[in-house]
Amino acid sequence: MPSTRAERAITLVRANTPPWRRFMPNRTVRKHVQGVDLYLPWSHLLPDYAKSRASYGQNLVELAAGLAKDLDGRLKVLDIGANIGDSALQISKRTGAEVLCVEGDPYWAEYLHKNVDGNPLVHVAEFLLTPAEGEWDNSSPVRVGGTTKFVQDAGGAMPRLSVAKLRELHPEFEQLRLVKSDTDGFDATLVPAVAESWRDAGPVLFFEFDPILTREADKRDPNLMWQRLIDLGYTHLAIWDNGGDPLGQLPIDQAAIQAKTLEPRPVGLGYYFWDVAACRADDAAARTVFDQLVPLPFDIRGTRR
Repeated sequence: MPSTRAERAITLVRANTPPWRRFMPNRTVRKHVQGVDLYLPWSHLLPDYAKSRASYGQNLVELAAGLAKDLDGRLKVLDIGANIGDSALQISKRTGAEVLCVEGDPYWAEYLHKNVDGNPLVHVAEFLLTPAEGEWDNSSPVRVGGTTKFVQDAGGAMPRLSVAKLRELHPEFEQLRLVKSDTDGFDATLVPAVAESWRDAGPVLFFEFDPILTREADKRDPNLMWQRLIDLGYTHLAIWDNGGDPLGQLPIDQAAIQAKTLEPRPVGLGYYFWDVAACRADDAAARTVFDQLVPLPFDIRGTRR
């Protein structure tokens, strides 16, 4: 069931209480988290979230495992905003998937390489991924609590790569089955661009939907993405809270209406944004996985009353 605000507050207090963490936030440590060994800075909150909620981030791993069962060959996954590589390693370990990690922040890319280099199933593309050539040319990273958001400014000098160019450079991912995007506000623009570029493959899309963060990062209406996905044949959504607890399934044409509850920040729900998985109408295998993971109709409050 969705965690309460009190539970999330306890997690944050626990994460920020040790004084050595405050004074040495960038010290590299090695920890076993959710079944994989990871190098990460002391300030990274993943171990705290994982300790607080066993379900944290496991919706993506379970989704990948369900999709892998339907395939004759190896599951192909695109991980946008790979951070330190925790999702990629968990998915690869669980399913034997081949994962292409895209990370635009050099700080996190250094940890990503530490964690995945030497793993033949995990590849790294060290670029800020953009919807098209010439977009987001002035972007710089802002790092907070183990993640990065990019802001538009005149000093941005990140190496960039368009979605179309990424596919061109990695033909081994032609049959892309699953896309994960966690880019702190750019997902609403990036995800439809990826879906368009891999339209022939029709991958399942898994992404964060945070409309407030999107408006801050990209200055666009985040709800425009739903119609773009509808135009590409996507019809079904499975939705979790941002702790990985299921909220239910929702027809995509109702998403914009339900998303209104996320603006302004909701009071009493225990979450600020959604994890969303989207599949096309003709993707019977994905719909079966959705039914297994998120069997109930959408309820904005989940199962907690």
